[in-house]
Amino acid sequence: MKIVAISDTHGRHQQVQLPKGDLLIHAGDISVRGREEEVIDFLNWFSAQDFKYKVFIAGNHDFYFEQATPEAIKAIIPPDIIYLNDSGITIEGIHIWGSPVTPWFYDWAFNRHRGKAIQNHWDLIPQNTDILITHGPPQGILDKIVSGDKVGCERLVDALKIIKPKFSIFGHIHEARGVLKKKHTTYINASVVNLQYQVVHSPVVFDC
Repeated sequence: MKIVAISDTHGRHQQVQLPKGDLLIHAGDISVRGREEEVIDFLNWFSAQDFKYKVFIAGNHDFYFEQATPEAIKAIIPPDIIYLNDSGITIEGIHIWGSPVTPWFYDWAFNRHRGKAIQNHWDLIPQNTDILITHGPPQGILDKIVSGDKVGCERLVDALKIIKPKFSIFGHIHEARGVLKKKHTTYINASVVNLQYQVVHSPVVFDC
């Protein structure tokens, strides 16, 4: 299966040039401030893309998905789109799990304090996960900000050592976009924007 991964479109999805593929994955921050009208605009665009499967998670900018009721969220998501929130889906035998949470930073959406609070989310990830989609990176992997600090989640590192997914897809840290293979897992920071929120990166394409 050919998979196309993107992240951090921040309302600029119309500027993204998507290659052909079977599964389109978006790893969060679909919007600027998570307003409902932003979300609906993204969902209309996402639904119109020519992929057999389309999966996305929310990110720390996507307040709508944290504040709206599950019923309201379900009502606006087109039937051909799969939304994951600490949940999973199996597509043609590939086990996919998605979570929007990131370590606490000011008062953004889906923030959790480091330690037990965020560990509770990683404990939900099934052992048989092939593709893990999180908005934020694990610590030390494609997570370096301009100051040089590595701001990823250390508890996510521990979870990945146990689960050993084939692919770990995330975004969040725009300046650390890239692909890194380590042991059992290929790590993909799929952000398409830079620090100035300009669309400068191409989607990441891989086979699974």
